Amino acid sequence: MKVVDKDAVALKKKSQRAEMERKILKMLDHPFLPTLYAEFEASHFSCIVMEFCSGGDLHTLRYKHPHNRFPLSSARFYAAEVLVALEYLHMLGIIYRDLKPENVLVRSDGHIMLSDFDLSLCSDAIPAVESADCLPSPTASLPYTRSHSFITPFSCFSNRVFRSREVRALEPNRLFVAEPVSARSCSFVGTHEYVSPEVASGRSHGNAVDWWSFGVFIYELIYGRTPYAGASKEATLRNIVKKPLAFPTATPLSGLEVHARDLISGLLHKDPARRLGSKRGAADVKKHPFFKGLNLALIRMQTPPQVPASRRTKTTSLYPVKGNGNDIRQQQTTRSFDFYF
Repeated sequence: MKVVDKDAVALKKKSQRAEMERKILKMLDHPFLPTLYAEFEASHFSCIVMEFCSGGDLHTLRYKHPHNRFPLSSARFYAAEVLVALEYLHMLGIIYRDLKPENVLVRSDGHIMLSDFDLSLCSDAIPAVESADCLPSPTASLPYTRSHSFITPFSCFSNRVFRSREVRALEPNRLFVAEPVSARSCSFVGTHEYVSPEVASGRSHGNAVDWWSFGVFIYELIYGRTPYAGASKEATLRNIVKKPLAFPTATPLSGLEVHARDLISGLLHKDPARRLGSKRGAADVKKHPFFKGLNLALIRMQTPPQVPASRRTKTTSLYPVKGNGNDIRQQQTTRSFDFYF
């Protein structure tokens, strides 16, 4: 249960963020995203009840591995599930803006769940089926805009999709695209080591910030640190804007690491217009060789790298009971909750 002190949040002028998270939670229906089971008010507290993730988060889990980093195969699995979750969020027009290992929780079955949506931006996205051959060259200097000459509008929410008995096969080389490319914001939000160059330099930003943070996320899972961390927050932001991307070693140790570095380099392009994912989102990212061999549509059915061990339930004493001349206390299960000021 997440408990928010409404008075404290109002003093910090963050009530709008708390309301945004509540709004987004009501929209979600995905295995890698939280389910809002209940919400209620208690005095000056606002409470929301969600699924408890017994596996902790990827940040904590990373420190349990040698050199504080995941094996490449594990990093690829977690990155794939996060990619699928981001695709769904972008389909709804939601830009996450706070991707980091601390916000990627691990369920009891070992699969992930993204958390914390108070920094997210709600916009509009029009799901569509596009030609795979219509994308301009990645080195093109002009921003990408969708042309209706090669788009077939497709609504994921139309009742006709479910009622129609007619099944039409997609033409070859067609991709499902759902990316809020028109979303813009000027707010400085996010964790310093994960913000994109356009955010760090105070410029407006859009959907491309999620793909930048996805690149930083993969880098940290594989190498145990973020690529632009400095001695201070200011130094970190300068590095993000000006410092070229570098890897810990000059030579990759495997073919999979070669693909990982190529993917990270595409995601960490400092120009958002040329950043991998900025034009057609997950549709382009999923095609990268780093994910070759993974069935992303059925990733939920694959065995995770690590399944949390079952832990004994914590208990607390609530009711004193007399017995054998001594005070004995009945044990009642405690409930997990987070408290936010």
